[in-house]
Amino acid sequence: MGRNIVVRTIDRADPETIAALAAAGVATVHEAAGKRGLLDSGVRPIQEGKRIAGSAVTVSCTAGDNMMIHAAVEVVQEGDVLVVATTAPSTHGMVGELLAVSLRARSCRGLVVDAGVRDVADLRAMGFPVWSRAIHAQGTEKAAPGSVNTPIAIAGVTIEPGDVIVADDDGVMVVPRGSTDEVRRAAEQRIVAEETTRRRLANRELGVDFYGLRERLEALGVRWVDRAED
Repeated sequence: MGRNIVVRTIDRADPETIAALAAAGVATVHEAAGKRGLLDSGVRPIQEGKRIAGSAVTVSCTAGDNMMIHAAVEVVQEGDVLVVATTAPSTHGMVGELLAVSLRARSCRGLVVDAGVRDVADLRAMGFPVWSRAIHAQGTEKAAPGSVNTPIAIAGVTIEPGDVIVADDDGVMVVPRGSTDEVRRAAEQRIVAEETTRRRLANRELGVDFYGLRERLEALGVRWVDRAED
């Protein structure tokens, strides 16, 4: 198949697993996935307090041209997350209020853009969750071909169509579709372990002791002294 294609049908992860990953959140899922799959810190939420997960519908656009995003709206299904990459670095406002209205009408769960978005006040008022590299009013063209639902590289991570996107105030995380069950189990185990740790810390136990860090620090030559001059 050629590069400039729109793939209508993709495989998606189990909805219950997607919901569990959303509940766990980016930080926990990142640890559970072996600290892999986190988009770089330049892709940030434009709002606070949103936590989502969904199957990735991927879009590759020419920088400064959002025509393929319009093409992608047709194949978005309920609960999907639209993920947009550009073929060269860009801060153009690739998505604004009107495209967001169209995506929300298709029950799209949210948007990740490795470029800019515009009409931010309207997007926030709509409650449509967005993570982007920039906020910029610069408009786009609708002239260049691209692709929908093919592999893309975004913010240091390769994303396949149907991979699970987890996004919240901490950033954006990608879980390959084939490992979602494994990562879900590891995330749930971390949540249980963290609750135990939380109780111990609240009970005034020291992490430096129950994590075994005191011995490690001493092995590295760190000394505890009563005064700085000792």
